This record gives sequence, C-alpha cells and structure tokens, in this order.
Amino acid sequence: MKQVRAAIVQASPIPIAISDGITALVGHVARAVDEGAEVVAFGETFLGGYPLWLDEAAGAALWDHPGVKALHALMLDGAVREADPRFEPLQALVDKAGVCVSVGAHARVRSSITNTQYIFRPGQPALPHRKLVPTHGERLIWARGDGSTLDVHEAAWGRLGNLICWEHWMPLARAAMHHAGEHIHVAAWPSARDMYAVAAQHYAFEGRCFVLSAATIQHRDEVLDGLARAGGNAEAEALIRQMPDGQLQNGGSGIYAPDGSVLARAGAQAEIIGATLDMAMIGRELAALDTDGHYSRPDVFELHVNRRATPGVVEG
Repeated sequence: MKQVRAAIVQASPIPIAISDGITALVGHVARAVDEGAEVVAFGETFLGGYPLWLDEAAGAALWDHPGVKALHALMLDGAVREADPRFEPLQALVDKAGVCVSVGAHARVRSSITNTQYIFRPGQPALPHRKLVPTHGERLIWARGDGSTLDVHEAAWGRLGNLICWEHWMPLARAAMHHAGEHIHVAAWPSARDMYAVAAQHYAFEGRCFVLSAATIQHRDEVLDGLARAGGNAEAEALIRQMPDGQLQNGGSGIYAPDGSVLARAGAQAEIIGATLDMAMIGRELAALDTDGHYSRPDVFELHVNRRATPGVVEG
C-alpha cells in the first residue's frame, strides 16, 4: 500500500457540445497531472453538462415540448459511444501519465442516452458505470443502467469505483460496492449540496475508503454558449432563456477519509482541490468497522447482484 495523490477538478462543463467538452477535458486532466495527481475526478455528466432545463425551466416536463425535443436530439447526436475515437487524446494522456480519470458523460446506448461515469485507466479500455435509476425529472432524458456496469478498476495501489449522485442513497448499491473492496470511491454530483456532502462523508465512513466527492459549476450563459457551439436551435434557446440568469450549479466538491474526516473542500468557484491519500489508513479503520466482513451478518442478510446486461432483445 502507498500514498496516492488525488485531485478533483471542479470546473464548468461545456454543455451540449460534447466534442468541445472532450477537448477541454484533456486540458483539465493535463493541469491536474502537472500538479502531481494520480487519480483525477470530475462531476456528473461533465461531458455534455447536466440537463439543467429539466429543473430550472418552466414547462420543460410538458408533453411534446419543442425545446426539450430539440435539446434531446442534439444530446443524442453528440453523446459518446463505445470506443469513441474522440477519446483518443485523453487515453493517450492517461497512458503516458499513468493516471486514472473518472468523468461523467452523456453516453449513447442504441437510441437512448445514459448517464455514465467512466474510469479511464492506463493501457485498458475505459470502464463505464451507467446510473441505475435516473432521479425524478432525469427520467425524461436518461435510460436506466443495469448491473453489468457495477464494477471497479484494479490499480496497482488498490481498487477504484464510482457511483452517481442519488445512487448513494441506494443501500444495496452501496453494499455491492463495499463488497468490491474499494480503496478510492468517486461520488459524482452536479452540485454537492449539503446533504450530498453528508452522503459522501457517510460513504467514506461506512465503506472504510477514501471518497472523492466531485461536483461541477454552471451558469446559464454557459448553457447558451454550449447550445451555440452545438449548432443552435431557436426552440431550445427559448427554453434555456427561461432558466434563471446567473450561476445554477455551485460546486461544493470534497475529499473524505475512511474515518469520515474532511481532507479538502471546494467552494462555489472553479478550482482543483487535492489531497495525499495514505492507503494504510484503510486497514487501521477496518479494525472497528467492516460492513462487508466482521460487521456483517450473512446468516441474516444476503444480497444477490445481477451483473448480466439486460438489452431486452437477445440475438441468436
């Protein structure tokens, strides 16, 4: 076990224009690597931006809304795909630097969009995790994931996993990830509100792991800029302009230790926060609590995890 330098890049996504966002992402990762990071985390759907219009624009949930339909079509067209060649510069940087990068994206699965958190790792394909249950209004844009992407990456220093936003309030998802023996966990959020910080800190204490609670910042004008970069659409622009002007996502990223202590916290502005993670701390904290081991009751509670892909249509 060793010390691992971890960083969270709290920055503004480039909304809607996902290709431009991937280009910006490479620059963000390079800056974190220059500061010594070995693990770099970004917030939920950093590539493409969180669909703020579903929360902030009146009428966005109305049936057949022209602005929502236009935005959906743009997001679907730009969404990342399996083995997406746009990721080649990022993968080259990851391979050269030997760094792991967790970043959220709008990802296309057949003709649907999924909320996916990727782990880019040296010398291997990116490891995706698709959000199991889109929360509330998110169901208007994202399909559900399945157990086939509930996984961790095996690094030289230990295991790295992630969950997305309100998955941290799914007790069985947490149990499955604790069973995987994470050493570092990325909790990805749009904004890390006070209660979200509670969830991340609790996860660190419960799972006896380090948690990188990664969030983003976003202003309405940046959403309008992203729409223009993606080609523009009058109906989509009219919907976005219904959102309040100013900052709509407010950061709040944090890094938490296996005893629940706070190692670093961000404010509401763009910044990179970092911490040196002493991996030996995990073993010390497991003396009092191991929810997957000596503090479990397998004779009373049993969890079955279906890790098969569920496409609905099976060929052959």
